[in-house]
Amino acid sequence: MYFIIAGVIGYLFGCLHGSQLVGKLKKVNLKKTGVKNAGASNTTIVLGWKYGILVALIDIFKATLAILLTLFILQENGIVGEAQTLLVYVTALFVIIGHNYPINMKFSGGKGTASLVGVLLAVDWRIAVIGIGILLLLTFTTDYLVVGVLFMYLSFLVTTYVFFGVEPAAIVLFLSVLSVVKHMENYRRILTKEETKLSSMWRKSA
Repeated sequence: MYFIIAGVIGYLFGCLHGSQLVGKLKKVNLKKTGVKNAGASNTTIVLGWKYGILVALIDIFKATLAILLTLFILQENGIVGEAQTLLVYVTALFVIIGHNYPINMKFSGGKGTASLVGVLLAVDWRIAVIGIGILLLLTFTTDYLVVGVLFMYLSFLVTTYVFFGVEPAAIVLFLSVLSVVKHMENYRRILTKEETKLSSMWRKSA
C-alpha cells in the first residue's frame, strides 16, 4: 500500500509543470518553440532567465515537497529505516516519470533535470552537495547543461549506492538510463555543434 501511496504522490506532483504554468501566463507553447522541451532550459532560451529560473524553482521544489509529504506519511505510520529510504526513492522515481510523462500534457513533458535537483535536496544533504556541485562544475566548464546533467546522474547513482545500498541505486540507474534516452537529441546536437550553449543563453537574456 505504501508503495502505491509513494508512487501516486510522486506522479501527481511531477505533473505540476512550471513550463506549462509560465507558458499559459505568457501565452507561449514551449513544446512548440525553441528546442521544443517543457523545461527550465527551453524556457530560458525562449523567454529569458527570469522565467527560466521561475520554471526551475517550481520544478525543483515540487519534487522536494513530494518527498517531504511521503516522509511525513511514513513517519506518522512508523515506517522507518531501509523501508522508508526505498519508499522515498520510489517517490523520486515517480516525480521524474510524472514530469517527463504528465497525463495533463498528453504524456509529453520535460526531461526531469530540475526535478532531480529537488530530489537530491530532499533525499540527503551529502548527496545534494556532491550532485549539485558536479552539475554546476561540469556545466560551467563545458558550457553545456546536458553534460553537467549526465554527471549529476552518475554522481547520484554512486552516492546512493554508497549511502543506501543496491535497491535505491537500482532506481537511480533506471532514472539515469531514462535521462540519457531523453537527452539523446542534445548529445547529437553537441556532436554537430548545434546545441545551445549556456553562455549564449546568458547573452540572450542580458
